[in-house]
Amino acid sequence: MMITDQQLTEYALPVLLVVLIGYMVFIVYRLGRDSNAGRFGMFVLFLALMMGVLGFALKFVIKLFLANSVG
Repeated sequence: MMITDQQLTEYALPVLLVVLIGYMVFIVYRLGRDSNAGRFGMFVLFLALMMGVLGFALKFVIKLFLANSVG
């Protein structure tokens, strides 16, 4: 059975994005730890990162909502 490009994108993209987001969390944590950012500094770093992640998640939810309401 051959997998099509569309199937590969549909299944691999969410998995690889979760891995990428996890890696970004690790990078931000190391950046904060190595720079002795403290509690507030770590909070600001993670807040900025999570705002981007939240934007991506909301885009996915809105796209799903629009696809179900239009069709």
